This record gives sequence, C-alpha cells and structure tokens, in this order.
Amino acid sequence: MRDTTSSPRAHKNGVVPDELQYFALLGGCLMITLPLEIVFGARVWRQPRRLIKALIPTVVVFSLWDLMAIARGHWGFSARYVTGWEIPGDLPIEELAFFVVIPICGLLTLEAVRTMTSRRLAMPDERIVRA
Repeated sequence: MRDTTSSPRAHKNGVVPDELQYFALLGGCLMITLPLEIVFGARVWRQPRRLIKALIPTVVVFSLWDLMAIARGHWGFSARYVTGWEIPGDLPIEELAFFVVIPICGLLTLEAVRTMTSRRLAMPDERIVRA
C-alpha cells in the first residue's frame, strides 16, 4: 500500500486536492456569478447561441496563444496543479476551461450591470421637485 500522506497531491480534512484546485477555482467563479443570471436577469445562459458566438474567438485566440508559448518554452504549468489531461500541444484541459469560464463570468457581470443600469434609468427621478 502506497503512503499518500506525504504526497504533494494528498489532501486532508476535505480540502481540494492540488490537482483539482484549478477546476475548483473555476467552479467557484461560476458559482459566484450564477446569481447574476438568476437574481438580476443577466440572460447570458438563456441565449446559448449568443454565448457561443462570444466564446469562440476568445477560446480560439487564447488557446493558440498558449499553444505557441508552450511550444516555444515561454509558458508552462505546474504538474502539481493540473490533472494531466491535455489537448494536443500540451495545453492542460484546465487552461481550456479557463478560457471558457472566465469570459462567461465576465459576460454575466457585464449583462447584470447593464440590466441594473437600464432599470435605474427607466425609474423616475424622485429627487425632482414638482411645483
């Protein structure tokens, strides 16, 4: 039986294992911004075609950028913090997930702010004193 207590990948007391921390962080980002869809009506998830159109350029450009940097030796990832699953070119699947999750969180935030701003502008200004 292998001793995992001294392994850098070991975890105790329900803490996320090192190799899943990247995914856990991305999941946390989604969980934090999900209420923006539900409470403020950001309507990002309700428009999947629009969401995909927004994601494709980001995912493609930044994936290619990372792949070139990895190929040139300018960029790398600690094996301790990734699962080891990679797409061709040695790009960790976590990095690809990052290029999807972070723009979604940004879009949720942007659309929630737009919704709240438009609601505020539509409300009459109570400070105006009418004679």
